[in-house]
Amino acid sequence: MKKHSILLLTVLISFGFGFGAKTIMVNSAAEEETFKKVTGIGGIFFKCKDPKKMREWYQAHLGLKTNQYGTVFEWRQAADNTKKGYSQWSPFSEKTKYFEPSVKEFMINYRVADLERLIGQLKKEGVTITDSIETVEYGKFVHIMDIEGNKIELWEPNDIEFEKLGKKIGSSTTK
Repeated sequence: MKKHSILLLTVLISFGFGFGAKTIMVNSAAEEETFKKVTGIGGIFFKCKDPKKMREWYQAHLGLKTNQYGTVFEWRQAADNTKKGYSQWSPFSEKTKYFEPSVKEFMINYRVADLERLIGQLKKEGVTITDSIETVEYGKFVHIMDIEGNKIELWEPNDIEFEKLGKKIGSSTTK
């Protein structure tokens, strides 16, 4: 009887460990599948001869509410439409070094949900990361390169602080 009990207990414990391990693996795989890498466009930056004139032209002809940085588009987040989101539009001087090492005339900023996790994954995938994560009050930033040499800015936004910063500098958004 003792041997039967020990055998039954061993089988139950083995089943429990196996079930637990499988649950962890399935949940981990499901989490990987639902991990959002990019959640939207954070900004579009481009080079031009005269950023001030470019901002003025877009303000006069297309109604953008510009400031010294360009304009900020305000929108509502799809997952929770009570929350605001922002995208930046900025003309840069054609002589800017900010886009380097890219030689392209533009740079796109993508909004991401979890920058540290994404950078860890990108490193494993061999993606070129040009700098380390910079944290400021309105979010975290890092730059990567795509396969054609385009520099990409990744931004994990803090939209509440971004809105406060805009109010602090007297900026209004383009809606």
